[in-house]
Amino acid sequence: MSTVTDLAVLELPFKAPFDWPRILRFFAGRATPGVEVVEDGAYRRAIDWAGDSGTLTVRPHARKRCLVATIEGPAGRHAEALSAPIARMFDLHADPKAIGAHFASDPWLAPLIEAAPGLRVPGAWSAFELVVRAIVGQQVSVKAATTIIGRLVQRAGQRIEHHPHEGTAWRFPTPAALATADMTQIGMPGKRVAALQGVAAAVASGAVPLDSHRTHATGHSAECTALRAALLALPGIGPWTVEYVAMRAWRDADAWPAWDLVLMQSIAARDPSLRRPTQQRVRTDAWRPWRAYAAMHLWNEVADRAGGARGG
Repeated sequence: MSTVTDLAVLELPFKAPFDWPRILRFFAGRATPGVEVVEDGAYRRAIDWAGDSGTLTVRPHARKRCLVATIEGPAGRHAEALSAPIARMFDLHADPKAIGAHFASDPWLAPLIEAAPGLRVPGAWSAFELVVRAIVGQQVSVKAATTIIGRLVQRAGQRIEHHPHEGTAWRFPTPAALATADMTQIGMPGKRVAALQGVAAAVASGAVPLDSHRTHATGHSAECTALRAALLALPGIGPWTVEYVAMRAWRDADAWPAWDLVLMQSIAARDPSLRRPTQQRVRTDAWRPWRAYAAMHLWNEVADRAGGARGG
């Protein structure tokens, strides 16, 4: 790590291979307008940590097997603490060779691993942001969800004065701000608005501490199990949302969003007798303990074929 005034640079190693273009494509397709952006081969977003704000930029090192994370602004003084959440966001602790070996004898997944051996499970800076995205994205396209998320940021977020990067000049709304924001004509059905603000209120009160994981992995820990149950108990939250958050924000490598339409269709296309998650379970259980990576490879196959960000 190197630091200068209001600037810190971290080199975060990974186990090769690492598929930077595909993780960047995933983030680019879901970037929150005003908060995060993918540009010039790098990921950038506004961050806050321990009361200090800044801009995080992540890109691959030109020569070394590591990502370079640059933190501009006062948040740079927390660079050492920030290394863990950044590593989790970009799935730097994954062992692609071990994951590939697990799927090597699977006739469905082995070809997908061969096509994208360094595929990672993209994480999330904030589990709360991810839940908001998941609720907003219910029954709408990725593009439509991005538009609505941009409106939420404008309504309830906070503009950062004199910010050097216009594409990241907004703070994502806090749970408390989102819980009480005016949602008229936001572009969502009333029931979904109520679910969104209910989740925000539960997080703001501390009843559902979605981001308690931020500096350490949880996976199948008791903490993650409790968070799953607490999130699932909230109105408007179903098993798909819980598993999606577990997979990306809580780093559960075995999370499986069974009711995901793309995953269901991908499996049924390979075996027409397996159309519903209840029928698919025996087949998908064979992918334990790496089902999250199986999901990513199936989503990625669809995204590669479509030439876009569909899936996930």
